[in-house]
Amino acid sequence: MSSRPAFDAAALPAAARGAEIRVRVARRRQESADVVLLDLAADDGSTLPAFAAGAHVELHLPNGLTRQYALCNAPEDSGRYCIAVLRDPASRGGSAWLHDEAAVGQTLRVGPPRSRFALVPAATHHVLVAGGIGIAPLICMAERLAVADASFELHYCARSATRAAFLERMACASWAPRVRLHLLDAPLAAPAVLDPVLDAHPPGSALYVCGPQGFMNWVLGAARAAGWHDRQLHCQHFGAAVTVAPHDADFEVLLAGTGRVVPVARGHSVVQALAAAGVVVPLSCGQGVCGTCQTRVLAGAPEHKDVFLTSAEREHGGFMPCVSRARGARLILDL
Repeated sequence: MSSRPAFDAAALPAAARGAEIRVRVARRRQESADVVLLDLAADDGSTLPAFAAGAHVELHLPNGLTRQYALCNAPEDSGRYCIAVLRDPASRGGSAWLHDEAAVGQTLRVGPPRSRFALVPAATHHVLVAGGIGIAPLICMAERLAVADASFELHYCARSATRAAFLERMACASWAPRVRLHLLDAPLAAPAVLDPVLDAHPPGSALYVCGPQGFMNWVLGAARAAGWHDRQLHCQHFGAAVTVAPHDADFEVLLAGTGRVVPVARGHSVVQALAAAGVVVPLSCGQGVCGTCQTRVLAGAPEHKDVFLTSAEREHGGFMPCVSRARGARLILDL
């Protein structure tokens, strides 16, 4: 299937992209064979906005791309944002640029921290499952749970020890006995070693998973098969495939606020069609991952293609116009 045409979020007015902070790369270090850590500090020396464990930021790169990265330093460390960047062999220019071009002193723009991947205070036990670079938000969560003296365990699945991040940091932590490292033979091999972990979940437990999409799908599916309820499952997405499906067709959107009708052609997103008509919708990832462009469907049957909205949010009209479409000829949007 062919890819949907790229949409350049940097072309939108700053107000449409949300508040941004000018930062500089204060420190850079190689964490593993294909992961680099970047410390970002406010360019004017000020304190950065606070964040909670599991939060992420949207990084706006000089090449016009916007990417999301989990914050992996302690929330109380207000002088910096630390991000872990995996070099993706199929990079569309984000991770490759950060690995090859982002030197100490480089200035960048970053959005304020956001999170849909927060710890559940009421949980009696926390099971953290990371696949590859998915360890970035989970190590921060593990440290926060340890400070709170909460019950938790961290399972880290990686291809090999040389490609695993934060091994020294975890080994030196007071909570090191709660960590289980699982090395895989293949990138997305089903980590069968997690079966007994998922089977033995105490009442009131919460499961948090982050990693490649295939890995998360396997873990969440195995958890549901083991009896976990959806309300106990929490995951973080940082990327999703945006494709044109064979059944995609032209349709139109009616903007409830003005009565204006905007046609949306096959192969173009609602956001692209609106932008071409002079209607700017806030946009960041363009992949149905971050929630920046979320709006509401007032009438019509949407075809949801995002990985951001919950089932309940979709039932109440939530709609991600960067990737989702219409099942019929028209949608009426709350715009």
